Amino acid sequence: MRSTLGCPLLPPADRVNRFPAHAYCSITWFIQGAPELVEPVSDAWAGRVLPRELFGGPRSQPLVAYHCGPMCGFTLVLYPDALHALTGLDISACVDRFAALSDVLDAPWQALSEQVLAAGDDDARVALIEQFLEPRWQAARAHGETRTNVVGDWVRAMSAQAAAVGWGQSARNIERRIKAWAGQPLRRLRRLDRVEQSFVEARAHMRTGKLSWADIAASRGYADQAHLSRDMREMTGNSPSEWARKLEEDESYWAYRIWS
Repeated sequence: MRSTLGCPLLPPADRVNRFPAHAYCSITWFIQGAPELVEPVSDAWAGRVLPRELFGGPRSQPLVAYHCGPMCGFTLVLYPDALHALTGLDISACVDRFAALSDVLDAPWQALSEQVLAAGDDDARVALIEQFLEPRWQAARAHGETRTNVVGDWVRAMSAQAAAVGWGQSARNIERRIKAWAGQPLRRLRRLDRVEQSFVEARAHMRTGKLSWADIAASRGYADQAHLSRDMREMTGNSPSEWARKLEEDESYWAYRIWS
């Protein structure tokens, strides 16, 4: 949940919200004050106010949104293969996509969405979502062992499952299966995982005042610090040192603090 309701009105420069490239799907409800998408400028929603009930797919590049005034938003984040198991969606068609929830998900999800918007507080929203998902997830699991954990474990488990189920065990068929479930190729999922784990490790080092990007690059299996820097620029738009500074100083990076 993110809310600026009841806060002093932020200056325009502080009404920006920045998000990294990521592997997940999401549903966001803007209880008040839906934002305008700013970047990437090539996105179909750039310069437009996003739907109040918003579906989002995995992102291959960072994005920026802008709120013109006070806002309150609530987001449900889902592993893409879990959403595929629940809905049958081909997640590869959802990459870098925003859409009104009603354009993507069926009537039961739309009914849940209306209830979430009408709920009185976040506890009620969480309860509604849990009541909706629990029986559906149990039914989905009964048809296949869909496992989720931290991102690295999730990627490994999904790779093993893709190799074990269905017909066709060639590398091409396995890769096709992974893209349908997760939207992005296995190689990119592994890169996203490595960058996210670098976020977490860097944040822990920042708390102790002993941040060393060379050490993080080594511990995360990068060839060198320059390799880490290239991946971080692609996923965040910033070099590692820029990211660390902005994380501490720039309120628009609040989502990165949650991520790490």
